[in-house]
Amino acid sequence: MRFAKLTLSLLAGISPLAAHGQIVTAPVEEQGASTAPGDQDRTPEEVQRSSVASDIVVTARRRAEQVQDVPIPISVVGVKELDSTGSFNVQRLQQLQPTLQFYSTNPRNSSVNIRGIGAPLGLTNDGIDQGVGVYIDQVYFSRVAVATLDFLDVQQVETLRGPQGTLYGKNTVAGAIAITSKAPSFHFEGRSEVTLGSLDLKQAKASVSGPLSDTVAVRLGLSSTSRRGTIYNVASRRYVNEQDNLGVRGAILWNAADNLKLTLSGDYNRQNPECCAQIYVRNGPTQRAANRQYAALTAAFGYAVPSTNPFDRLTDVDAELNALNILGGASLRGELDLGSGTLTSVSAWRFWDWGPANDRDFTGLPITTLSQNPTKQNQFTQEFRYAGEGNGFDYVLGAFGFYQDIHTTGVQQQGSAASRWLLAPSNALSNDPSVLNGLTAENDIRLKNFSGALFAKFNWNVADKITVSPGVRINYDDKVGSYVSIVRDSAGVLVPYSGGTARQAAQREAIQPQAFNNEAYRAWNLSYDLTLSYKPSRDVLLYATYAHTFKSGGLNLNGVPVVSGVVQTSLAQVAPEQVDHFELGAKTQFWDRKATFNVTGYWTSIKDYQAVVNNGANSTLRGYLANAGSVRVRGVEADFSLRPTKNLSLYINGAYTDHEYVEFVNAPCPPERSGGTAAPLGSAGGTPGVPGQLSPVVCDISGQWLPGISNWAFSYGGEYNVPAKVFDLDGEFYIGADASSRSKFSSNASRSIYTDINGYTLANARIGFRTDDFNLFGWVRNALDEKYYDVLATTPGNTGLIAGQPGDPRTYGFTISKAF
Repeated sequence: MRFAKLTLSLLAGISPLAAHGQIVTAPVEEQGASTAPGDQDRTPEEVQRSSVASDIVVTARRRAEQVQDVPIPISVVGVKELDSTGSFNVQRLQQLQPTLQFYSTNPRNSSVNIRGIGAPLGLTNDGIDQGVGVYIDQVYFSRVAVATLDFLDVQQVETLRGPQGTLYGKNTVAGAIAITSKAPSFHFEGRSEVTLGSLDLKQAKASVSGPLSDTVAVRLGLSSTSRRGTIYNVASRRYVNEQDNLGVRGAILWNAADNLKLTLSGDYNRQNPECCAQIYVRNGPTQRAANRQYAALTAAFGYAVPSTNPFDRLTDVDAELNALNILGGASLRGELDLGSGTLTSVSAWRFWDWGPANDRDFTGLPITTLSQNPTKQNQFTQEFRYAGEGNGFDYVLGAFGFYQDIHTTGVQQQGSAASRWLLAPSNALSNDPSVLNGLTAENDIRLKNFSGALFAKFNWNVADKITVSPGVRINYDDKVGSYVSIVRDSAGVLVPYSGGTARQAAQREAIQPQAFNNEAYRAWNLSYDLTLSYKPSRDVLLYATYAHTFKSGGLNLNGVPVVSGVVQTSLAQVAPEQVDHFELGAKTQFWDRKATFNVTGYWTSIKDYQAVVNNGANSTLRGYLANAGSVRVRGVEADFSLRPTKNLSLYINGAYTDHEYVEFVNAPCPPERSGGTAAPLGSAGGTPGVPGQLSPVVCDISGQWLPGISNWAFSYGGEYNVPAKVFDLDGEFYIGADASSRSKFSSNASRSIYTDINGYTLANARIGFRTDDFNLFGWVRNALDEKYYDVLATTPGNTGLIAGQPGDPRTYGFTISKAF
């Protein structure tokens, strides 16, 4: 059996790398936490190099706690592990955490899921929220595009699995990723790192921090990454799918009073690679007439792709490619010790500028010559939170406000090959290139999004070993959006919604004009949860959780079907997901805390699951959202780590996930069934609400897999070190190896025989020498040069062409870093 990628992990916050300080948090005294039990009798060096999970401090519940005492499944990755494994962004972070999944065809069309839940796989829709919250220094990031940017001067990353709406500002049904940057220091310090590797990889990082006065400290961090593309475009004679990242972050800490700290921070991140091409993987028969399928169409043009072996990594796409991705902003955090707790205020502004250029036909033919939707976004958030404690209890009370303004101005233009490729051969106009050549859609998409919430979490120690933790959240969402798509032919003549000439009817088969304005979604929602935890001994924690929560409803801002010239605005709104989540877990340590074993079982049921639907009424793909009846995800996660000696550490983690659409009777058909018999709209298999009309075939995929989830996933590895002295430097030589595996998974909203991705294993290794302030090591990623796909996708026209993104080949290089 072959398995898929799932790399070194820290499910429950422990990994063999922790044995060498690879998993660390900010110094315990800076976080206000006490020393771990038993540490009083150990030297600072022994504490630093300990592998026990009880030494790891997290702030998942808005207070500093040892990770093994928190009744939440948490993965913790420290700065040293991020650096040593090359995990310089959220996208790479999935290789450290098996239950974290990241899929991306470009920075905008990205999704971050935990346990397979979070966002539908496919085109990003600005009108809905993410199910996984990404927080950087307690600021919520609404756009997953941040997942592709480099980490900037990061201290640690906490990944919380399961609903977190009663602890965090924005409601999250699948979990949260909380990233903590290094704080300004009142002791002068700095660090620099350089990495060089294959594919012309060049990466440099630097940070410096120190005092400006007795009460003011400053920190500045820089990062730059460039790498040659992994795909060669034989048409442009350039490599594409490259990396080109630049980031800067600064922070000022002012201890304004003994009980008041203010932190002002700002960051700017820019990504500008020639990206992102998906290339030919395979083609397969569909239900369409033979002359409308890929083999016949390419033969008619006398066209052949550069290679039918995707791992030759060749393409000939003829449209411009670009993925300009700029994110930045500023935040002010105030922390006031007040009464028995701390009052925290986090005020933030974020911006996002997205400037893409895509080839949406995935070939060297001039079918779609322009496809780009540049976007500008501004986001404002305000959170107030009080974390207090009393006699036998502690609590968190919070209020959160979020406002987002998005404006997208896009264009799609067809080329001279579009008529033959997209129109039915039975239509004589398919032989006239001028019918679709120059056909252009200009899109104007707007969203104003407000969300406000009150939330509370209470931990009551009803007995010495038993804690009851209820939580509640009241949330209000108000979204107003518009979608306008104006279509003109090459002469500038408007294409009407319906009617007109035969030529205009053919043009609507390619691009359907439509408009709806000021569609609104407004709703109140209530979430609540309850956790019971029992700690029979110092090294054992048992817990059970039930949570009822929701993922906010929203608006379809990628367009909706048009029937007989009528825009189906009833489909513009998407209902919220209703989530019921059950979880049982145990966290244990034994053998004098040299071994850790944590296990979690969970069952998540979602009603009105937000799923991507493809509007088959048009020959160019246009994804929009609808609600599936229900889905279920359940599974078991187990994590074991062992450090038998101070020189050797080992770990193995595993996850089994059972997942399915419990009910989805009107799903889009997979490509092998596209082009079949039509079904009445409003029937069991059709689009609801418009009786008597016909729609393309839809399929009942109840019982089928959800996309992006493997049944089995494992990560395993270890590290060995020996003390050594090199050039009068006391340190150690070390060698480490880690592997990650996952089984087959579906890469399409409706499972297809063409888009299943076979399981695979990725192996990474490193060898080096390090001291307390110096590290030099060589590394290799995907050491066995496994051939695998990140994602597979269907393509416009339903011709049977499947495009995809091959995963990175074997890469190697070295990294050197120095701290002072």
